[in-house]
Amino acid sequence: MSRAFVFPGQGAQVIGMGKALADAYPAARAVFEEVDAALGESLSALIWEGEAEVLTLTQNAQPALMATSIAAMRALEAEGIPVTSAAYVAGHSLGEYSALCAAGSLSLADTARLLRLRGKAMQEAVPVGVGAMAALLGLDFETAAEVAKEAAQGEVCQAANDNDPAQVVVSGHKAAVERAVEIAKAKGAKRAVMLPVSAPFHCALMEPAARAMAEALDDVHIEAPKVLVVANVTAQPEDDPATIRSLLVEQVTGSVRWRESVLWMAGKGVNEFWEIGAGKALSGMIRRIASEAATRAVGTPDDVKAAAGS
Repeated sequence: MSRAFVFPGQGAQVIGMGKALADAYPAARAVFEEVDAALGESLSALIWEGEAEVLTLTQNAQPALMATSIAAMRALEAEGIPVTSAAYVAGHSLGEYSALCAAGSLSLADTARLLRLRGKAMQEAVPVGVGAMAALLGLDFETAAEVAKEAAQGEVCQAANDNDPAQVVVSGHKAAVERAVEIAKAKGAKRAVMLPVSAPFHCALMEPAARAMAEALDDVHIEAPKVLVVANVTAQPEDDPATIRSLLVEQVTGSVRWRESVLWMAGKGVNEFWEIGAGKALSGMIRRIASEAATRAVGTPDDVKAAAGS
């Protein structure tokens, strides 16, 4: 079996995630302690017993999801399954940072601080209510991109996430995204729905956040990863630190090419995708992209034990 480890993005967060891992594995608990120290606050307390609305704030959700993913990875390592047992790693949006951290490219403390900054910068790039995102279901990427272009009408509207063969997310100015929903329905979309997000991620409106990330990443040491990282914006494997740095900046305004990334890995013989951390959203997408591949969610001690015994 050729395996890839994949790491979830925003939306997978739930209160209590990672707590059982931290209780069962000292290496997992150490992850949350290190993230708390890096941020100078008890993010773990928010994750395990806080308010869902506060955890969902972008600046909290991003480092929280990463911490949970890395805790799960450390638990797997404690059971004898190192990151190098995968042929590739990849992550959806913020999950790319989790993948880079898991592969030893970014330190855990730097990853936590970068994601806190990324979350704040993305939230502050566009005033609340100015931007929006919508999921177009039942349209392929080319059609969805045409819908976004037609809807723009001088405003920003872009295909932001190419999630799977029948789900593309568009992002941009609120009025343009609302137009995209109506145009998509007219073009035969099964459903087109506005998403409950706080900002229009992965489009040109995020340019101020991209500048902030470029500045922050200039000060961060990036190692060559131990495992090839399939990047969001290229859907290709990357291991050069300078390239990784520039792609992380580009990723803020660029499309998440998830469908292509999974197809690329499957085309290279990956037939087993392990989703490391909270939720199972990526597993669902992967089954729709590469139906012959096996998927496994690894987010609890039971999941870790089952994976180790497989």
